[in-house]
Amino acid sequence: MKLATFEVETPVGPVERIGAVAEATEDEDAPARAATLVDLTAAYGAALEAEGEPAPADLARAHVPPEMIAFVERGDRAIEDAREALEYAAETDAERGPGGAKLRYEPDEYDLLAPLPRPNSLRDFMAIEEHVQNSMDGEIADVWYELPVYYKGNADSVVAPGETIQWPAYSSIMDYELEIAAVIGKRGRDIDAERAAEHIAGYTVFNDFSARDIQGEEMEGRLGPAKGKDFANGLGPYVVPADDIDVLESPMTARVDGEVWSEGTVDEMYHSFADIIEHVSQSETLHPGDVIGSGTVGEGCGLELGTFLENGSTVELEIEGIGTLEHTVVE
Repeated sequence: MKLATFEVETPVGPVERIGAVAEATEDEDAPARAATLVDLTAAYGAALEAEGEPAPADLARAHVPPEMIAFVERGDRAIEDAREALEYAAETDAERGPGGAKLRYEPDEYDLLAPLPRPNSLRDFMAIEEHVQNSMDGEIADVWYELPVYYKGNADSVVAPGETIQWPAYSSIMDYELEIAAVIGKRGRDIDAERAAEHIAGYTVFNDFSARDIQGEEMEGRLGPAKGKDFANGLGPYVVPADDIDVLESPMTARVDGEVWSEGTVDEMYHSFADIIEHVSQSETLHPGDVIGSGTVGEGCGLELGTFLENGSTVELEIEGIGTLEHTVVE
């Protein structure tokens, strides 16, 4: 199941909804913008109405909230109810649910947003040794092996799939980073690595756009990155529930203007997501909607390859089982 956040026009203005890719468009090769989406809240309400529930719309909003952070906070119960909604939508000819709510949206009827348009927080790690080795001058510091290191990104700069990225005026070196991100669904503090999987709702593609020139300058001051990262963070196109994907084995590919630049998997992670969650949650609470980036796969960015994006470059990051996240960068 591929979960989406999308926006539709209504008489009172645009409204965000939670959806899932309809079974008919559950195709690895189909672009996200070509998918039919099932409105999960509306479809669950329609299923309840068909069973004779007297208040189906109210109950549906409680079981399948139409907002992603509230949805993942409900944990496995929301996933189970979403699967039921998706199954009902596949089997029924009905077009409307309680109150006339539309069950399905064709590609020209919605705008696809990042699955978490505004995450609760955004942390990005450097958990893959090859990338660290390729990106640093000299030996890797011992501390990198001892604990997972990370920075906190700008949760307000998440960009939608397909959105054009306006490169910041202070930078002339444009780079992508091929990553996967875990989405936290269960609140927790001082979480043991053995229980960490219980706290991951699902996974999505993450493009940690990097202004390499300013990033290099500011990190000489032994702090950051900040302006080198905070202008754009690509997430999407979907969140896939953790039980639906073997995240360590899922092939990852980066294409620039149709040419393959990077390939890899996160089975290269020196620090696992479980170890990362244990580390972050020490004397600190993780919340539903927190996003945790894996770090870049080996040779997963232009910095490692010795070549960078150009004005007008289109970057596609694909993770098998999740989908393709596409952006074009312009000066």
